[in-house]
Amino acid sequence: MRVYVPATLAMLQKLVADRSLAAVNHTAFAVTPALRESYATGDDEELAEVALREAALASMRLLGDEGDDTLPPRRAVVEAEVDDATPRPDLDEAVVRLAGPIAFENVVAAYVDNADAESAVRAAVEAVDAADLGDEDAELTVGDAQDHDLAWYAAQELPFLLELL
Repeated sequence: MRVYVPATLAMLQKLVADRSLAAVNHTAFAVTPALRESYATGDDEELAEVALREAALASMRLLGDEGDDTLPPRRAVVEAEVDDATPRPDLDEAVVRLAGPIAFENVVAAYVDNADAESAVRAAVEAVDAADLGDEDAELTVGDAQDHDLAWYAAQELPFLLELL
């Protein structure tokens, strides 16, 4: 199953160094049966984009928990192939639980914000909880960050990306 794991730049550094990534609370996102059922139309590529967007939003929440000011505030999502993901429709249509860490060899790619998204992401990290509680201004702030497209990097490019930060 193709999964999208919410991450931070610090987690990407650990992935490259340790050759393994442990998803926070074993949580990732994927095209699950429940996600397919929730959309009247949409092919696998469109549904994968939904799972990716959900993982990017979760990455924003991780940035708020991280408290690391040494790295730029950028959302990151790791795309990987795994055999052991269990759907969690009780949490959300696209949520899956991973059985364990993901080996670097199973990483397909990573999606990371460009530098031009940093100010929007920084503001959204501060507003995401209020947005979840229905604050319209906060929702717009989070939406501004989500409007930034994530750049795609092949797994073998990650060491170079991190070196250039």
